[in-house]
Amino acid sequence: MLPLDKDGVAYDEGSERASSVEDYKVTCMQFIKDISHDYLAWVDYYKLPVDEDKFRRDRINAIVERTNDWIAKVATTIKAVDVVMNDGIQKMAENTAGYPFQMGVFVNNTSDYTLAKPGIIEINVKAVGREGCKVKLGWHQKEKRFLLSSTTPVIIDEASMPEQDFDTLDLHLKMDAQKCQSRDVISFTVVVAETKEGKEQDRRGLTTIIHVS
Repeated sequence: MLPLDKDGVAYDEGSERASSVEDYKVTCMQFIKDISHDYLAWVDYYKLPVDEDKFRRDRINAIVERTNDWIAKVATTIKAVDVVMNDGIQKMAENTAGYPFQMGVFVNNTSDYTLAKPGIIEINVKAVGREGCKVKLGWHQKEKRFLLSSTTPVIIDEASMPEQDFDTLDLHLKMDAQKCQSRDVISFTVVVAETKEGKEQDRRGLTTIIHVS
């Protein structure tokens, strides 16, 4: 345990007092650990087959570790810490629910935690429905196709978005991140809907974070 100074903030004699950003990082990293127990409790509640139960638990635990690593090493501002923390919470929720059909979101051939340079960032969305089903790009909310959170404003080009469903979805989206600079972070969620005979029967979101370098 480190000693506490008169304000109750931990310090050691050889270092400067932690900045407010560093303090906030510690708080948020603990919050990520704490809230993960709630998601693991939901996995318990679902009474899943052993393999699926283990898969979802492993994913949630990996998200805690990776998110906290990004909070510690990538985020440089309070806003960036918020983006990374909320990205981790979103990922935990998605993996608690699981994925009944296959889907993936890729930036530079990498998923989940990714790197890109400022400019136009290409996003590849892939999905395949279960037997007898098709897939289509969905909406996060009624009038909001994507969930976006970033330290610098970005937009995903929604011109010419396909509305039909496909046996196999292989979609290339473009994100305008030209205003971004090195160390910015961007979190976005893509929703894919699974359809049967033209009617939506399931949907899942998949959240990806980008470290602009």
